[in-house]
Amino acid sequence: MSKKLKINLIRIIVSLILFVCIFSVDLAIDLNSVIKNDNLNWLLPFCLYMVVYFIIGYDILIKAIKTIFKGQVFDENFLMCIATIGALCIKEFAEAVAVLLFYQIGEWFQSYAVGKSRKNISDLMDIRPDYANLLKEDGSSEKVEPDRVKIGDIIVVKPGEKIPLDGEVVKGVSTLDTKALTGESSPSEVSQGDAVISGTINLTNTIEVKVSKEYQDSTVSKILELVENASSKKSTSEKFVSKFAKFYTPIVVMGAILLFVIGGAISSNWINWLIRALNFLVISCPCALVISVPLSFFSGIGVASKNGILIKGSSYLENFNKVNIFVFDKTGTLTKGNFAITCLNPTTTQEELLKYAAIAESNSSHPIAKSITRAYGKEVLGGYDLQNISGKGIIAKGQDTILCGNEKLMDEYGIEYFKPSAVGTIVYVAVNNKFLGSIVIADEIKDNASDMIKSLNKMGIRTIMLTGDNEKIATYIANKLGIKEYKYSLLPQNKVEEVDKLLNQKTDDEKLCFVGDGINDAPVLMRADIGISMGNIGSDAAIEASDIVLMHDDLKCIPKAKKIAKKTIKIVKQNIIFTISVKLIVLVLSIFGIANMWLAIMADVGVSVLAILNSMRVNGKYKD
Repeated sequence: MSKKLKINLIRIIVSLILFVCIFSVDLAIDLNSVIKNDNLNWLLPFCLYMVVYFIIGYDILIKAIKTIFKGQVFDENFLMCIATIGALCIKEFAEAVAVLLFYQIGEWFQSYAVGKSRKNISDLMDIRPDYANLLKEDGSSEKVEPDRVKIGDIIVVKPGEKIPLDGEVVKGVSTLDTKALTGESSPSEVSQGDAVISGTINLTNTIEVKVSKEYQDSTVSKILELVENASSKKSTSEKFVSKFAKFYTPIVVMGAILLFVIGGAISSNWINWLIRALNFLVISCPCALVISVPLSFFSGIGVASKNGILIKGSSYLENFNKVNIFVFDKTGTLTKGNFAITCLNPTTTQEELLKYAAIAESNSSHPIAKSITRAYGKEVLGGYDLQNISGKGIIAKGQDTILCGNEKLMDEYGIEYFKPSAVGTIVYVAVNNKFLGSIVIADEIKDNASDMIKSLNKMGIRTIMLTGDNEKIATYIANKLGIKEYKYSLLPQNKVEEVDKLLNQKTDDEKLCFVGDGINDAPVLMRADIGISMGNIGSDAAIEASDIVLMHDDLKCIPKAKKIAKKTIKIVKQNIIFTISVKLIVLVLSIFGIANMWLAIMADVGVSVLAILNSMRVNGKYKD
């Protein structure tokens, strides 16, 4: 709890105690009877209640005066002042103080709720680096501003320090705390060659990092920019409430005046109709609506950021709740985007098969070649002349003649081979015209991809996969994940065309979300109603083009974000319906003189507190 919030709480408690004491005494002995002069008998209760009035309400009076001078007359402070001053004028001192007291209680609940939600977002602000240790040529380091470091510079990050810029570890082994960025509590291990992102905290050992991005382009800078701009993207509900309050407040003030003038003129009982008009003003204050709706969205964005989901504004949270079509790019989104050996089919031993395949692929930078040499994991035998046969494979000549490639290479040299049933890229290996076996290499499916699709299917959401792979691989991945619709052999421009078709086919009530990670996904992310990108490994272009960023590329965050959005919108609707319904009922009662000032206070402050407490339910826990 902030210092300001604590001070306000103390002020409310002190005022409440004083009010209860004065009110109790007033009930017991009637303070109006203490001074026997009929013209001055109101003076003692007035003075006592006014002490509490100024303690609890001085800031409201100041705000009302300031807004009047700014030309913004009709706000909740103005309504509170008019209602309470009117109550004082008709000697309803207790009611006047009660209005301000309970209004301040409602305001305190609002501040507390906003502070709790803001903490989830402000935690992200702590990732801003204060400095960078720039490594000099003589081996010493100098503390400099992060924006002074250039691409290619080496920075030193000591234990306990934040990594100030994105880069690659060139020296050292350590453990990083990524919780502030990703919401992931488990630390991650990094060593030479591993990429690191700014905003994470080095925990154990000193490491040296070669900078790959300048500060303004770094992950931490992009995230902070997105968080700071999130509040500007207002939802339809928030815009409705803003417009509603803008026209509603002047109308109810005019309504209260007319109620007083017309009712008083007809009945000649001006005091009675003044009381009704004041009740009308207190009840009609739109605080509950103005506070609870933005607070609900703020809470939703806050709890999402706590879970590693960065939503760029409440409008995107609102639209995401309506999404019922999810379109996924395959490589890098549903799959890891890195090739790995999934199956070895040797005629001798696995080690011998990998040994000869590694010799043939040792000079290639192709991902398939790298996966083979990585799987072999030993020093590759040299002394071979490597010849690349376009579209077929590699011939390695040395102590032995090695053929390593596809079916075409085996057919060309008349090698009898066995075709495996596994799905993926198949590499056949033969040595001295003898078939040694085959290696199946495929893109690995992400750990949480299957669970994520299952969760979306349970919600009744339509899932579609787009890929540049062939039909066989696409069918295998789709069946493995439980995706019924998929398109294959697509170029980047074809993906845009497919998404355009889906957008044209959907109804006005439907929303389409595209999930991707690569730079070639940026055009599709921008076209979709909602675009989701992978923040950790995703490209800058994809992150800029998307509306929601998954900070640690965990696909289970998508159903979680859907649950957060659904709960947020449900609570927003509850607050709007509940607030307007209660106020309309009590407004009608006040017109007919049935509702007194105490009921008016409860209709205003009570509704506000209940709406705020309801909004805070967005901050609950969400299961994966």
